[in-house]
Amino acid sequence: MTSNERVVVIGSGLAGVRLARRLGELGTPVTLIGEEEHRPYNRVLLAEVLAGRYSPEVIALPAPAELTRARVTGIDRAARTVACADGSVIAYDRLVLATGSNPVLPPLRGLFTEDHELPEGVHAFRTLDDCLGLAEAVRPGVRAVVIGGGLLGVSAARALAERGAQVVLAQQSERLMERQLDPAASQLVRRHLTDLGVEVHTECRVRDVRCVGGAVRSVEMADGYALDADLVVLACGVHPRTGLAQAAGLDVRKGVVVDDELRTSDPYIHAIGDCVQHAGTVYGLATPALEQADALAALLAGDTGARYTGTRSLTRLTLTGPHSPFDLAAFGETEALPGDDVVQLTDATRGTYRKVVVRDDRLVGGVLVGELGTVGALARAWEGAEPLPSDGGPLLHLLTHDGGS
Repeated sequence: MTSNERVVVIGSGLAGVRLARRLGELGTPVTLIGEEEHRPYNRVLLAEVLAGRYSPEVIALPAPAELTRARVTGIDRAARTVACADGSVIAYDRLVLATGSNPVLPPLRGLFTEDHELPEGVHAFRTLDDCLGLAEAVRPGVRAVVIGGGLLGVSAARALAERGAQVVLAQQSERLMERQLDPAASQLVRRHLTDLGVEVHTECRVRDVRCVGGAVRSVEMADGYALDADLVVLACGVHPRTGLAQAAGLDVRKGVVVDDELRTSDPYIHAIGDCVQHAGTVYGLATPALEQADALAALLAGDTGARYTGTRSLTRLTLTGPHSPFDLAAFGETEALPGDDVVQLTDATRGTYRKVVVRDDRLVGGVLVGELGTVGALARAWEGAEPLPSDGGPLLHLLTHDGGS
């Protein structure tokens, strides 16, 4: 790439803003296009805004100077231009898709009005507008049903409970945060929510949203049981936002397919963040998005050796507040396979739980709940994938030593 090439980035989330900032620091001009009215913000912290601990200004990202507010409607690969809903056309030499992801809206009866809108009281939880709408609607005593018990659902349920809502969390699978946590850690999360007054139902499928006068009044379970609801929060996960890429004829599978140079099937178009599928993996997490942005910034600024080869990602959740703060971290494989070694430490008095899984003398995963002082050292041992000493002493030291974060 030459220094006078025009770089256009579609998407002003974490990945897009990080790329624009890095390119600016490296002296490469960039045009960032974002469709939300708000300043770019850190989506990871939306639950803190919902809980009332942070104002929207606190989670704002430092936006680059050239931020264009527009909704991109199409890409002309032959002309190397993008078209916007306001009629404007922006030319590029290199285009970067950082379009993020959309919330999964479950196939529930009654979920949409005749105008294909969500009924009053039903909210997705993905954008700052979603968050502000929820924050305006929640008040002490309001009956809220959160559908989905993953990372987002747990965060939303806790935030709503802190605001005084009567919260029911409905999770279809057998435990909370099953993608990240083992059964013991998941049970601790459940106990934490229950202590806050959240009513948790697992192995519980919602099938119907009941509305009166265009506003939600209850949700019905598959077994016929109904829950009264003034608010319903949809926290059923996300899927890559790939519509622009598909319409432009790029290779799209689970996400927009990219190589180690974060190039799509068009060599003049790159992609980063939640919309991306790299080496068969769609991450949907902040750390990989930031690492992809850094790698692409280096490449576009002329570092021909820069590559993105994947991320070994750690999930960390800190549920702060005036009462019962709660921390957890998970990485790699938290469930042991036959032949694996497991080291597990539980302290019921302090409410802590630590477990690591070792395979062929290598640390392959772990989960920690409560005090996370050792998580940094454990994560480094996991990321390094180096064989552990056979006597197990250093591993036990990593598990019990609280100075390594």
